Amino acid sequence: QVQLVESGGGLVQPGGSLRLSCAASGFTFRTKTMTWYRQRPGKERELVAQITSAGDSSYYADSVKGRFTISRDNAKNTVYLQMNSLKPDDTAVYYCKVRFLPHWGQGTQVTVSS
Repeated sequence: QVQLVESGGGLVQPGGSLRLSCAASGFTFRTKTMTWYRQRPGKERELVAQITSAGDSSYYADSVKGRFTISRDNAKNTVYLQMNSLKPDDTAVYYCKVRFLPHWGQGTQVTVSS
């Protein structure tokens, strides 16, 4: 079955960086568009970034554009989210998801605080 395992979260100071990873299995990874979502405290889950199956096109929410970069390694069945210039408002649980499939991983907590 579809499994998504996020990692790489943690506590970071404002202005810092983190790289999240999502290891995927149970489906043909190289054929699927992958996404990163986040859920900030007290808010609904929101789409942060998306990358096509070949990695040739991506989408970013306005709130992260220019600071976050989504990428993928189809040989490793892994999608990444490089997060730079982090702000306290980026504090959230981050999840990866296969577009059009209902499965979620357990998420990884990112806390931006001094």
